[in-house]
Amino acid sequence: MIENRTFAFIRTDKKLVKLFFKDINVIKGLGNYVEVHTIDHKRYIYYKTLKDLIETLPEEFMRVHNSYIVNLTNIESFEDNHLICGELKITVAKSYKECLHSALGKMML
Repeated sequence: MIENRTFAFIRTDKKLVKLFFKDINVIKGLGNYVEVHTIDHKRYIYYKTLKDLIETLPEEFMRVHNSYIVNLTNIESFEDNHLICGELKITVAKSYKECLHSALGKMML
């Protein structure tokens, strides 16, 4: 494993696509598949579970719901249990809320 790597490859549509972590906004779980949303509004779907994926992502990624992983560096705002990431509005599940609050607390000015 390359330490401090900034990207990963995913297999989608029979090809390998390079994704930079900083470009990922949100990852949505769809059963045994995940849908990756990027900051330039692209979407990639490939075979992987959120549970397996979260273990391989860098620390700026956090699970905030059974169906969502967000990139904390790309959150625009957080209000009333909702995160705004680009055009997506994501509900934060109760079980993940405290963890998210403490992570965002470390990033406060």
